[in-house]
Amino acid sequence: MDAAMERDWRLKENDRILTGLWLDLGSRMEKDATWQRILWLTSDYLQPVAQDDERRTILYRDPADGRYWELLFPRPELPEGGPPTLRVLDEEAAREGYQLRE
Repeated sequence: MDAAMERDWRLKENDRILTGLWLDLGSRMEKDATWQRILWLTSDYLQPVAQDDERRTILYRDPADGRYWELLFPRPELPEGGPPTLRVLDEEAAREGYQLRE
């Protein structure tokens, strides 16, 4: 990924929730650009902090601004858990939901 695309895919101040979608191309299903962005963010940019195996969620931290982001798969019955959702959590919700120490 080139530097300009990487800048475009980083989280913006006004980002609050990203939800991926399947694109039906007739002969196949494909992940949309938001899903691809979530994959890049969670594998190459965001810092993993904690996970909840029971809920199948992962908490990340944005190294640029310190915000917490939760990755979840609202449709676990679908292949790959279905399209992912990445949503911002305030610090209190992150600490409570993932038993983080201060």
